[in-house]
Amino acid sequence: MLRTYKYRLYPNKHQGQTLDHLLETHRTVYNDALHERREAWMRCGISVSYGTQAAQIKDVRAFDPDGALCNYSSLQHTMRRLDKAFRAFFRRVKAGQKAGYPRFRGKSRFDSFEYTYGDGCKLRESDGRIRLYVQNVGELRIKYHRPIPDDAKIKHLVIKRRLDKWYACFQMEMPEPESAPHGGPAVGVDVGLLHLLALSDGTFVENPRWLRESQRTLRVAQRRLARRKKGSQRRRRAARQVANLHDKIANQRCDFWHKTTRELVNAYSLIAIEDLPLGFMTHNHHLALSAHDASLGMFRQMIEYKAEEAGTRIVAVNPNGTSQVCSKCGSVVRKALSVRLHLCPECGIVIDRDVNAAMNVLQRARTEPLGHKVDGCVMPALRSFPL
Repeated sequence: MLRTYKYRLYPNKHQGQTLDHLLETHRTVYNDALHERREAWMRCGISVSYGTQAAQIKDVRAFDPDGALCNYSSLQHTMRRLDKAFRAFFRRVKAGQKAGYPRFRGKSRFDSFEYTYGDGCKLRESDGRIRLYVQNVGELRIKYHRPIPDDAKIKHLVIKRRLDKWYACFQMEMPEPESAPHGGPAVGVDVGLLHLLALSDGTFVENPRWLRESQRTLRVAQRRLARRKKGSQRRRRAARQVANLHDKIANQRCDFWHKTTRELVNAYSLIAIEDLPLGFMTHNHHLALSAHDASLGMFRQMIEYKAEEAGTRIVAVNPNGTSQVCSKCGSVVRKALSVRLHLCPECGIVIDRDVNAAMNVLQRARTEPLGHKVDGCVMPALRSFPL
């Protein structure tokens, strides 16, 4: 399985300037390669491939001192990055989808470059501390808050800049975890915006509303930004303040979901969730802000890959009618979204509508035939997620 571990870097002044220079060089190489492909097609109808451009790296490094400062395989990764953008463009054109032609990257739209681990970068132990060595940069201080597992094979290193902070992202291959028996109970989960999660055992996970709680401060910062003259140094400082506020909100959201999903997979042996597309929330202008703030897609992504490690089964069921069907007698009780209680006229049960939906989700996970919406096994994570 694939995992990505993310660490904060603390370069000194000279190292920070060198990293900035390397990032700018990679951006220039990306834009120059895009310009070459574009001009070759417009002028001569020739399609330039990755192999043709990669063969020029040696000559570029021989005559350009900036290119010589960059690692050879790292420049190859930048070329592959452009080639991947073109492949995605042609794939969307062929499928009849809306396709955006690859465009030139400004300084605010290019924030990372990649290494093959062991070629120009390596973790080293110095004076009892772990440091990250990067070619032509030196040994960087790293916040090594969690050790990389001994059985993990580091494949790539991505160095990323975000709001003048540097991060190292180690992309690793790890063996599949051995599924140990989990002794916890089963639970159904209903997601929403009033309560982020409602569990079938009656537990609620309240919505912290990170963005809405910070909107007062954010409005002040955005109005300050709007008053600044475009292109001025004061406007750049004001824009940085707004960006820092959004970054803080994103970190709060990510931290919350990491902790919540870890508690769930440790406590329950089977977690039944709704196989719910969330696009209808973001497309509704009444729900869009709250839906983006809740980030329920992040919950789904995190709980899937954490369940693999904890030995917990994740089962996705058809969400149709889970809020309308009585979990006790099976009668259909129609109610609007504003009605928050489920009151069944047949059996007389009175229960929160979200808890009722969670109980129905759990029942469907136990009764629906395998191979339809429920597969009865751990759902593999589709992508790696930075921890």
